[in-house]
Amino acid sequence: MPDKTENGFYFCNSSYQPNLNTVEHYSFTVADRFMRYVQIDTQSDPHSRSFPSSEKQKKLSALLAEELRQMGIADAHTDEFGYVYATIPANTDKTVPVICFCSHVDTAPDCSGTDVKPVLHLAYDGCDIVLPDDTAQIIRPADYPYLKQHIGYDIITARGHTLLGADDKAGVAEIMDLANYLSTNPEIKHGTIKILFTPDEEVGRGTARLDLQKLGAAYAYTLDGGELGSLEDETFSADGVTIRIEGVSAHPGYAKGKMTNALKIAGEILSVLPKQEWCPEATQGREGFVHPLRLDGNAETATLEFIIRDFETAKLQDHENRLRNMAEQVLMQYPAATMQFTVEEQYRNMKEILDQHPDIIKHAEEAYRRAGVEIIKEPIRGGTDGSRLSFMGLPCANLFTGMQAIHSKHEWIGLRDMQKAVEMLVHLAQVWEERS
Repeated sequence: MPDKTENGFYFCNSSYQPNLNTVEHYSFTVADRFMRYVQIDTQSDPHSRSFPSSEKQKKLSALLAEELRQMGIADAHTDEFGYVYATIPANTDKTVPVICFCSHVDTAPDCSGTDVKPVLHLAYDGCDIVLPDDTAQIIRPADYPYLKQHIGYDIITARGHTLLGADDKAGVAEIMDLANYLSTNPEIKHGTIKILFTPDEEVGRGTARLDLQKLGAAYAYTLDGGELGSLEDETFSADGVTIRIEGVSAHPGYAKGKMTNALKIAGEILSVLPKQEWCPEATQGREGFVHPLRLDGNAETATLEFIIRDFETAKLQDHENRLRNMAEQVLMQYPAATMQFTVEEQYRNMKEILDQHPDIIKHAEEAYRRAGVEIIKEPIRGGTDGSRLSFMGLPCANLFTGMQAIHSKHEWIGLRDMQKAVEMLVHLAQVWEERS
């Protein structure tokens, strides 16, 4: 059974010492920061209309702002909405574009984020990992092949009752360690660097109250990717669709010839959706999908909520037309019922913007090479804050953090990957300065 330290961490070796690599003999702080941050509950709430959706996110935001000020970053602060803004001033005479590094403080509502207890597994041996608080939760290399690349290296998990929170507290900790590195190594030349931590990314509202003018950056990178080496400049384009069905209510004892049950109509619409294509469970790569997310209602009124995804923005309209036609075919059998079909834009493929600013990716690729990291470029079957930022006027790519099995009790991350992310960020800051 793991032992508990005075900081609330758990570790699987009573002779625990931090496993630190070096960037020019630097002792990384990323692991310690990460393991502290994940213990703060920051789960966002998709059903809340407030902003941020949960007040508890502000606790971590306030801590981050204070830690940045302790590093000497004088303007670090959090605002009423839970955003953290900070500036690392330039230390070069060159005119360098202002770049921003961004991560989100909230964790996903898919799995509990309350009372997270991180476990540090030293020198992972390649075996199945049985999580101590729920032994039915087993992280197996057979299910997560990337674990095999971490044999002999330290990894972090939760204890079995919660997610870990690496999405995206790994990105947060890596940016914080970058700030610490630059503040303690002033000889590293760089332009002005902006730090941004956002709330509510997991519920799709991470940029809703962001003040881009105050941020003052020209280009940005989110630290919200997975496997070591992943470099992402392409996301889904995304819409949301709501189908509202108005049936006819009547007393069930006297409903013959009168009632038209809206819930049954909603169920029929769901039943005609394809099961072997056009859905998340049957698509991969560059295939788009239509996904029913929520059903709510009663006999009189029912609401179906869908997400629509494709890498080609123009294809969203095709998916929406197909869904509308399916729903209308069902409604034709119920002349007393009516339907409202509403489409809401959610985000767009950031590649449409990033292709206009090639230096963002070129400089990142050079930083990966200098860090000795093999580049893996794949489209994201999802979206990030970077999708919205790009279309708000701040072109933004996505960089790796190391996080794995996100939004689940099996979530884990390797310390090697987190430390490599910090090293890569240092190189990235230098590349922008050198090539300006």
